[in-house]
Amino acid sequence: MRSTLAVVLGISVVAATAVPLYAHHSFAAEFDATKPVLFTGTVTKMEWINPHVWIHIDVAQPNGKKEEWMVEGGAPTVLFRRGFSKTSLQSGTKIVVDGYRAKDGTNKMNARQITLSDGRKLFAGSEGTGAPR
Repeated sequence: MRSTLAVVLGISVVAATAVPLYAHHSFAAEFDATKPVLFTGTVTKMEWINPHVWIHIDVAQPNGKKEEWMVEGGAPTVLFRRGFSKTSLQSGTKIVVDGYRAKDGTNKMNARQITLSDGRKLFAGSEGTGAPR
């Protein structure tokens, strides 16, 4: 009886930890590889959350107005290993973001690379999601 219970509990733990992996979206489900975008913007907020980091930026338009954009980056653990942290982008930081626009036309993009004002570049994309290299 104990061995049966141990097997059932073991399978339950494996199944519970595998579910979030399947819930993760692919790049192609939300973003359009044929619509590259490049913006210079000012960081208003950064959300260091799973499964992706979100950077909120204001992008100045030619007419003088600002557009709010949401920039999706890789997973926090992946970005951390690349030298990025929760405090890397403070509100007011100017950045250049190179990536791909959302399919639904909203002001969302998937970041490929972020360039900081001092010229440092960070590959911000997600591995294994189908995003262009």
